[in-house]
Parts: sequence; C-alpha cells; structure tokens
Amino acid sequence: MTVAGSSTLVRSLLELDLLDELVLLVHPVVAGAGRKKLFTDAPMKRLQLVEARPTSSGVIIATYRPAR
Repeated sequence: MTVAGSSTLVRSLLELDLLDELVLLVHPVVAGAGRKKLFTDAPMKRLQLVEARPTSSGVIIATYRPAR
C-alpha cells in the first residue's frame, strides 16, 4: 500500500504495528512555520534504516523497517 499526503493515517498504522516498511522522501529544503509535522506527539517507534539513495535533484529516498 502506498500512502501519500496523509500523515494521520501513517501515524495510526505505525502505532498499530501495521507497517512493514516506511519510505520517506527527504527534500533538501527548509520549510517555515505552518507546516504539519509527521510524528507530532506520537509514541517513539524504533526503525531500522534499510536503504538510503540520493537522487540527482538532492532528494534522499530512505527506506525503514520497524526494528523488532
């Protein structure tokens, strides 16, 4: 399943241990005030970095799996 643009759904899936893999695209920009944080007030969840690939535009594609 791919989820784009729903941080609430991603947070819920993480909290319920329903995600096998999390792929984050890290863009090389600094955002100002008013941006919603992905993991605000969520319980800490340990993740293991599986792969990190930079693209030619500077975006980093980071793949994580829950640490078991």
